[in-house]
Amino acid sequence: MDSKSPPEAHRKRLIELREALLRLSKTLIESERVGYEQTIGKISSPNHFLQLVMNDPWFAWLRPLSQLIVAMDEALDAKEPLTGTEAEILVKQARDLLVVAESGEGFSHHYFIALQRDPDVVLAHAETVKILKLPKPA
Repeated sequence: MDSKSPPEAHRKRLIELREALLRLSKTLIESERVGYEQTIGKISSPNHFLQLVMNDPWFAWLRPLSQLIVAMDEALDAKEPLTGTEAEILVKQARDLLVVAESGEGFSHHYFIALQRDPDVVLAHAETVKILKLPKPA
């Protein structure tokens, strides 16, 4: 699909990608919750958990994914129709974000660790990669 495809095709693809990214985000957050509770201690309530996700450094690496999902929401909810170029920029941002790195720091490295640790993350990643048509990580 290129930037000259009908706007509805871009919108549909972006909705599908957004839904996959949202499932991936929820899976990553739950995976991090398990790790947090094993390392730090039990999270006392849903509100406490929300505060941790929003403010605790443990969960900070997940914020770029949340920000991308918000950007997609804003593009899909805009008054002006979504253009192919706008959609492709967001798809490229998703591709760039979901790079896995064994070394280093930041999202890519934490993402690598989550993929190694949690089969649910692997399944959510595979679903998202299928939409993005990225090669599967080795």
